[in-house]
Amino acid sequence: MKLLTKSIKRKLPELYSTENIENPCIRVKFFDAYGSYRWYVLEGEEQENGDFLFFGLVDSGRDQELGYFRLSELKSIKYLGRYPRIERDMHLKDGEVHLKDIEGKVGIAV
Repeated sequence: MKLLTKSIKRKLPELYSTENIENPCIRVKFFDAYGSYRWYVLEGEEQENGDFLFFGLVDSGRDQELGYFRLSELKSIKYLGRYPRIERDMHLKDGEVHLKDIEGKVGIAV
């Protein structure tokens, strides 16, 4: 599965463009198919080296934190050192979920 499609890239707000929005939309959700981690993307942009830098909420299943993470970091997480662990939630519709819907709800999948 492709984690980041061209369509998603086009719709993704640039970094810092949602910082003044009180309750921004979750644009993409990534999750660990073998664990409890989830990454909720609010915004992101391609870097000079071709990698993608995201800003969003990371939920470990124990706590949550807003911060930056890279597509290359997500791709590097492997099961048994070979198989990709991170998948994209293909059922999440753009604009369907907002930050306040998940913030503070540790470990609850949205």
